[in-house]
Amino acid sequence: MINRLAIIGVGLIGGSLARALKEVDAVREIVGFGRSVGNLQLAIELGVIDRAAVNAADAVRDAELVVIAVPVGNSGEILRLMAPALAPDTIVTDVGSVKGSVIAAARRALGDRFPNFVPGHPLAGTEQSGVGASHAGLFRDRRVILTPEIDTRPAATAQVSALWKTAGADVVTMSAELHDRVLAASSHLPHVLAYTLVDMLVRHDDHKAVFDCAAGGFLDFTRIAASDPVMWRDICLANRAALAPLLRQYQGELDELIRAVDEGDGAWMLDIFTRAKHARDALNKKM
Repeated sequence: MINRLAIIGVGLIGGSLARALKEVDAVREIVGFGRSVGNLQLAIELGVIDRAAVNAADAVRDAELVVIAVPVGNSGEILRLMAPALAPDTIVTDVGSVKGSVIAAARRALGDRFPNFVPGHPLAGTEQSGVGASHAGLFRDRRVILTPEIDTRPAATAQVSALWKTAGADVVTMSAELHDRVLAASSHLPHVLAYTLVDMLVRHDDHKAVFDCAAGGFLDFTRIAASDPVMWRDICLANRAALAPLLRQYQGELDELIRAVDEGDGAWMLDIFTRAKHARDALNKKM
């Protein structure tokens, strides 16, 4: 049981976590803070939070645990603003899709209280945003990755792990460096490709006809291009060291595909497509 939980950024992720914890009576009071007064008012009306704070410092005051659920580009500023109001034993965690830059920001902002910071990332979400899209089952049977540093307090990690398990998630731990490399390939690269494809096609003279004929394949591949552009800009910038090499590798693969199409090299295409199908089929069996 958490007496007071502060959620900084009551959107899809923060709101869904609040709903999940309230559903099982795991928290007595949830205080929310965010940049949109309208979104916070909606969160109160929906029963997602119990009250809204006027600023980040007010939100975290007397909280046992703080969840930072803002775009990674804003994490450093939020940490700086709330740090003076944190109690000595308050545990802080985040939900950012990039860990290296957030950990560096937390070290700067929290100083000797950094051992109470547990970096985290739930592998759950949709292309929708805002508290209105939140729901209690978002994390059920989904993975949450924690990337504690060597000086992170084990008790803090254990409490954050228990928080996510209470919300229905499976919790694993790994290094921040490995997390950022893995997520660059499994999440950040696909989002960049989806955004780029939609932007390329919408600039065609016949884009209306193209979109009118969009069916399952196009819709499945580009669904994530409806995600929050600001959030994904911040993710790409924060994880560019891992993302840029993957983009160059993909560019090389596209060059080979262009060559095969130009030369009518069906054997090369069949080989690539078959390997990809087998890999995707294997992934389906795990899901």
